[in-house]
This record gives sequence, C-alpha cells and structure tokens, in this order.
Amino acid sequence: MRYATLTDPAGLVVATLAGDRALPMDPQLTMNEVAAGDGGSSESSGSSGRPPGVPLATARLGPAVPHPGAIYTVGDNYRSPGEHPDCHPPRPLVYGKAASSVGAPGAALSWDRSLTANVDAECELGVVIGRPAVNVPPETALDYVFGYTIVNDVSSRDPWLDGDQWLLGKSIPGFCPVGPWIVTPDELDPVDLRLGCRINGEPIQDGRTSEMRFPVAEIISFLSRHAALRPGDLIATGTPARLTAPPGPERHLEPGDVVTAWIEGIGELTTNIG
Repeated sequence: MRYATLTDPAGLVVATLAGDRALPMDPQLTMNEVAAGDGGSSESSGSSGRPPGVPLATARLGPAVPHPGAIYTVGDNYRSPGEHPDCHPPRPLVYGKAASSVGAPGAALSWDRSLTANVDAECELGVVIGRPAVNVPPETALDYVFGYTIVNDVSSRDPWLDGDQWLLGKSIPGFCPVGPWIVTPDELDPVDLRLGCRINGEPIQDGRTSEMRFPVAEIISFLSRHAALRPGDLIATGTPARLTAPPGPERHLEPGDVVTAWIEGIGELTTNIG
C-alpha cells in the first residue's frame, strides 16, 4: 500500500494510491492516525460510474508526514569504500531536525543566505513509525514500521552551524522535504535499496542501503531504548557520501537548482531551490 498527503482548499487530506489515482480518505484522519492503524475509508466511485479519486499526475502533494511528532536523524551511517561491515562505531550518531522543517514534494525552498550560504541536499531513506516503541529488540523492530519514504536532509555546511549546531543547521523551514509518498513494508524491503540525489540532472550521490553501518532495525531498537517512539515519528537513516565526480562535494545549492532525491521502490522527491 502507498499513502500520500493531498493539499486541498480545506486542508491536508490523507489518500491511498491506486495505480495513477489518489483516493482520499476520511478528511478527519491525520497521517499519524493512519500510521497508528486508525481506519477510515478511501473515496469510492459515485453513481456516475466515474473512476474514484483524483489523477495522481495533477494532484498537489503535501509532505508525506506533515506533522511528525519527532524527527530523528542518523549521521555518518554509510560505510566508506573498502570498509569492513563489522568496523563501525559502537552506537549510531543521533541528532534531529525540528518538525517544523518538513516540506512538500515539488515545493520551492528558499532561505536567508545571510544566515547560511553553503547548503547541501542529502537523500535518506525515511522510516515512519506505526506503533509505540519502547525498548524493542532489533529482532522485532521492523514490526513497528508503518512505512518508508524519502527524506531530503537539507543541511547547512557553514562552520557555525555544521560544526556545533546541527539541530539549527538542519531545521530551517523547508529543510526536510518528505515524500512523495509512504510505501508500506509489505511492498518494500529496506535492506538493499539503491538511492541517490541529483542536482539539475547531475548525480551527486549514488549508494545502497546495504552499505549502512547500522541498518533500520538496529536504529529503531537503539532509539527506542532512549526515547519513546510514537506513530508518525520520522527517522532519517543517513546518507551516502557525495560523489567526487563533477559537480563534486563542494557544489552547494544555488537559486534555480532542481534537486531530485530518489530511492528504488519508492520514487523521486523533487525540490526547487529559490
């Protein structure tokens, strides 16, 4: 199953996806409630016999998780070339982003460049929690997943933010595009997915989730030993290294750029830099 958030004049509406159409659910339901297993039904076709829902191609999507209770991010989680799988730190490096930083697929992103001039895009596999999780073992941690999405962990690289203020350097409004939708675990195995990022069509990242130092189950288990995870919480599981080929690691985001983060089995998440 795939779930998306539609923007509507009345607000945000959760929808299921069926082929090339989005089927709105009960407008009173939030994505966090759907993640928790609350019911609600998709829109059905009326007496006119027309197909239900709205065409996905013309639908305006909101953030796949519009109001996460918390956003946890994992740093330095992809192995370097030639690094042995068993050679990794004793625990994940965890920080976070403010929930107010979420952005929609296809949205324009701009910020005060006097605050931070050097900003990068980072493609990450996003994990949406579906059940309350406290002190869960790795063996059962995936049972607490509602689904997977794409997170663009937009981040400042200026030393006064990237050096010692990661939360602030990652929490500027719009610095967490999420989407384009959520894919449930029955349709997606997170173990070995190809993922990457492009700027104006040029690749800047290309990796596989099998290169994670701490896989999804271990991340969830570790987090749940220190924090109570709730339905709708979002985990960004880390990002592959920047490619050394042009445009290269020193190429930061500029006005007019089109950023595309992509993950095999999920799709593409596009952000327009203003």
